[in-house]
Amino acid sequence: MRYPIAIEPGGDAHAWGVVVPDLPGCFSAGDTLDEAIEQAREAIVLHLDWLLDDGEEIPPPRPVSEHQGRPEFAGWIWAVVEIDPAMLDSQVERVNITLPRRVLSRLDRAARAAGETRSGYIARLALGERV
Repeated sequence: MRYPIAIEPGGDAHAWGVVVPDLPGCFSAGDTLDEAIEQAREAIVLHLDWLLDDGEEIPPPRPVSEHQGRPEFAGWIWAVVEIDPAMLDSQVERVNITLPRRVLSRLDRAARAAGETRSGYIARLALGERV
């Protein structure tokens, strides 16, 4: 998926602002243009995660040309951020991993203490959620 982003030019006194027109409420910023684009990628992934967690539909990205003429983006820079669709796939998949017994034992103890299954606990860790 390739989401267009509108970037408000920054400078010495203020950051580069980023808006994702296809995802209302999704925005970010960075001290440099490159940082602003990278921060936009993170903001998009988090925004899409929140939408999925709330059972909402993922808005499809539209072409940059559909947004460029909007007056609120006059003088802004346009870029496109690529998002891996696999990051948004919630289909359950069985995997086989190899861990040392001592690591597996610690993992299982932590999962039990959190009141979760091993798989649920690993998934929450991977998503960066608090455990």
